[in-house]
Amino acid sequence: MADKKSSSKLGGIISAVVGAIVVAAFVLYQLGIIDLGLEEDTGAPRDGAPSSPSGDVSVEQARTMLDELTVEAENDPPGYDRAMFPHWSSQDGCDTRQTVLERSGENVEMNEDCRAVSGSWYSAYDGETFTDPQDLDIDHMVPLKEGWRSGAHAWTTEERERFANDLESSPQLWAVSATTNRSKGDADPADWMPPLESVHCEYAAAWIEVKHVWDLSVDTDEEAALRGVLDGC
Repeated sequence: MADKKSSSKLGGIISAVVGAIVVAAFVLYQLGIIDLGLEEDTGAPRDGAPSSPSGDVSVEQARTMLDELTVEAENDPPGYDRAMFPHWSSQDGCDTRQTVLERSGENVEMNEDCRAVSGSWYSAYDGETFTDPQDLDIDHMVPLKEGWRSGAHAWTTEERERFANDLESSPQLWAVSATTNRSKGDADPADWMPPLESVHCEYAAAWIEVKHVWDLSVDTDEEAALRGVLDGC
């Protein structure tokens, strides 16, 4: 009888200890101190390559940001030239294009001239994976000409250069297939969305975030298209 009581008591102690460990682990997970691997499978590529440089903006946050944007007809004054947005500036010895390729790929190797020579890149716009960096373009989420039409025509050259080389303040630069980048051109979401429909929510949120960070306006068709995407997310 004593043995049974001892076993029962020991079992209770073990259960209490295990329970305390579970609770402590969950608290640490909630605080972001440890990773329990509980995140849902989002369909990201299995090779571990990031699908995009998008931030942590949720659909609700994107809606709030969209509400805060100025809605007005586009102002497209003459004089636009891509040279007015100096791009692919030097970033600690590497230009912006090479920096985006390095951060966006898997197993990327750079040569002594700071150029990507090998690696693997996932193009979020069409779901394709590439191993030749020449098959990739660096897309401006909000194209330079669209930026010009939305308010950047009033900026200084230095401001336009920061916008064209924005690596940190917004999800402006994406390594994607040259085919999709060139089909997009300078179109806004009313006229073009990525062929891969599963990225539409992320794309719309990133577009809104860039415009919000850079205080750029949206036109009525663009706003309606963005709201339509978010409503389906």
